[in-house]
Amino acid sequence: MRRNPERRAALLDAAIEVLADDGARGLTFRSVDRRAGVPAGTASNYFANREEILTQAGERVYERLVPDEAVLAAGLAGPRDRAKLAELMHEVVERVAAFPAGFLALLELRLEATRRPELREVLTRRVRADLDANTGYHEQSGLPGDSTAVVSLWLALNWLILERLTLPDLFTPEQRHALVVALVDRLTGQPQP
Repeated sequence: MRRNPERRAALLDAAIEVLADDGARGLTFRSVDRRAGVPAGTASNYFANREEILTQAGERVYERLVPDEAVLAAGLAGPRDRAKLAELMHEVVERVAAFPAGFLALLELRLEATRRPELREVLTRRVRADLDANTGYHEQSGLPGDSTAVVSLWLALNWLILERLTLPDLFTPEQRHALVVALVDRLTGQPQP
């Protein structure tokens, strides 16, 4: 297997795009090569099989969704109140929605994971790590709400992002904004002042 990390990342990014556009059934070595704009056979030089592309694409989505250090630092600065938590939740929704192919690819990967134990294992590990990181960050930050509120926000915001990407006209931007604020208020038990 080839080890050029930039080429591997570009191939995985192409696989994410294929998953988002064509679904898991459309993911082939040929489709990845085409989407990446590389010669036919390139993906097969980097991945042993389709299963490996699927599992590594799942890993790659999470790599690309990690917030940068400035966002994490901003969350720890200033007041630790409901308004700050709502601000952070808006940032999460915007950051994830700004990478629609990643979110849609994850949906395809989750469906595929119901039939592929190895993929299910990878996604379970990544989602658990994401939840643990979010809960740990929240506890460190001193923001309102407990770990159950964090998990509940994570679940609700994921569905809100799904609606935004798949049925964009269901809620207006103002309605989505108000829903995030309402979720924070209700799940932390601290209504807006």
